[in-house]
Amino acid sequence: MASPQPKAILITGASSGLGAALAAHFAAPGKTLFLSGRHSERLAKVVANCRKSGATVHADYIDVTDQGAMQRWITRCDRQAPLELVIANAGVSGGTTDGPEGNQQTRHIFAINIDGVLNTIFPAIPLMAKRHKGQIALVSSVAGFMGLPNAPAYCASKAAVKTLGEGMRPNLAAQGIKLSVICPGYVKTAMTDANNFPMPFLMPAERAAALIARRLAANHGRIVFPWPMLVLARIMQALPAEWLGRMMMRLPAKAAAPPSP
Repeated sequence: MASPQPKAILITGASSGLGAALAAHFAAPGKTLFLSGRHSERLAKVVANCRKSGATVHADYIDVTDQGAMQRWITRCDRQAPLELVIANAGVSGGTTDGPEGNQQTRHIFAINIDGVLNTIFPAIPLMAKRHKGQIALVSSVAGFMGLPNAPAYCASKAAVKTLGEGMRPNLAAQGIKLSVICPGYVKTAMTDANNFPMPFLMPAERAAALIARRLAANHGRIVFPWPMLVLARIMQALPAEWLGRMMMRLPAKAAAPPSP
């Protein structure tokens, strides 16, 4: 049975891509959205569109790697409207066209994709636990099911988010908090627009957002789509490491994506 639609929703990385699509999907009269991003002009457009749909929208330009700023922001948002759904969506990819990912690029990806998630969920958990209700969604990726040589840091960061969420879900359930891990395949965003290779089953961001919302309402622990991508990942995981390594080395280098939202 689907849960009632959340009325107070916080989304990081909402200035573009999947975050913007999720904000637009949830925007409706009676909804309060708290949105963050690092690109003021793009975020302003998202806010305007959500307000046209009747939602009450509060936006802040925050770096998710700033632990103190995130703690203060989430606490302030919860005072304005008790948070019912928190989506840790902000993320960034890298690029290997100029050679393997190095020290700085890897640390940058980890800081946003891992620390940014931690800085989002840990301020929210005690607030929800006091009310014994709420829902948290962590945006991972199908790329988190295995390491790819054209995006090793991205894959590793998303694997960490996936494993963390799956491990936390039972413990949070005992506190009345639902947790879902979202593992999209290729979704058409500015991040995937930078890819210079075929992307099977590429899905519009709006369609992905609607699918995610339905499965969050049904409290799915793991939201993976499209299913053929998961099947492909599972098959590749089952291959001998030597075979897989030779196959993976044929993948084209990945172009660097635009700065994170």
